Amino acid sequence: MNALKKSNFVARLATNKAEIEAAQRLRFDVFYQELSAKPNKRVSLTGRDIDKFDEICEHILVVYTGPSSMLSSVQVIDGELVGTYRLLPQQVAQQNFGFYSQTEFDVAPLLAAKENLSFLELGRSCVAEQFRTKPVLELLWQEIWNYVREHNVDVLMGCASIVGTDPKKLKLPLSYLATNHQPPSDWMVSAQPTQELLRITAQNLTAQDSRKARLMLPPLIRSYLRIGAYIGDEAVVDYQFGTTDVLVLLPISNIKPNYFDRFGYPPQSPAKQ
Repeated sequence: MNALKKSNFVARLATNKAEIEAAQRLRFDVFYQELSAKPNKRVSLTGRDIDKFDEICEHILVVYTGPSSMLSSVQVIDGELVGTYRLLPQQVAQQNFGFYSQTEFDVAPLLAAKENLSFLELGRSCVAEQFRTKPVLELLWQEIWNYVREHNVDVLMGCASIVGTDPKKLKLPLSYLATNHQPPSDWMVSAQPTQELLRITAQNLTAQDSRKARLMLPPLIRSYLRIGAYIGDEAVVDYQFGTTDVLVLLPISNIKPNYFDRFGYPPQSPAKQ
C-alpha cells in the first residue's frame, strides 16, 4: 500500500524490525507509562510492549514529519512515530498460533460458522498523548480501510479495552453495550473459560444514563459503534493492563454508507455516481 499524507503526518506500514520495535516503544510509553499497565520482566528490560504476535502482524505507523516537536521520544527514519495499529489477517493467524483475541475469547466457533468470510484482527492501537487529533486518527482509519479494500476483508475483529476492573464502576457502560450493541445470535462469542469475567447485562436505561454511559466508553469503542460494530456479551478482566476487555465485531456490510464517501467504497459496493 502507498503511504498516506495529511498535513505533517504520514501513515504507512512498518517495513523492518527496527520500525516494529519503534511501535513497541510507543506502545510502552502509552500503556505502561501513561496508563500504568504492569510490565513483565521482558517488557521492563526492553522498554517495549512485546508479545509473540508482533512477529506475524502488519504494523501501521503514523509519523510526524514536521518541525521537531520534542513531544514524542520515538524516532523512525522519516520523523517521530506518534501512532500505531496492529493488523493480523486470518490466513496468517491460522498458519501460526491464531488470533490474539483467542487468548481472551473463544472465536473458533464463529470462524467456523462464518468460514466464507475473511476476518482481520485489529489491536494494540495507541497514539502519543499530544497527537490525539483528528488528522492522526483519520490516517490510522484510512490506512486500515485501504488494507481492507486491498485484501477483500469481510469482518474486522479485535479486543477493545475499557480502563478499570471494578464491576460497580463499569456496570453502566457495560449495560449500555449489552442493551444497544449486542450481536445477533449467529455472531455471539463467549469468553475463554479460563478468563475472569464481567458479564454484560442488558437493562432499561434512561436517555440520561445512556448519554453518561457513552461518555464513559473510550473514543475507540465509540468510533466502532458509530459505524455499526457489535460488542460481545461478556467482558474479560485484564489485570496486567488494568482494563476490562470486550470483543468488537464489525462486518464490513454493517458499515454505514456515508463513511464510504470519505474513505472509499469496498470492492463489493458500487461507488456512488
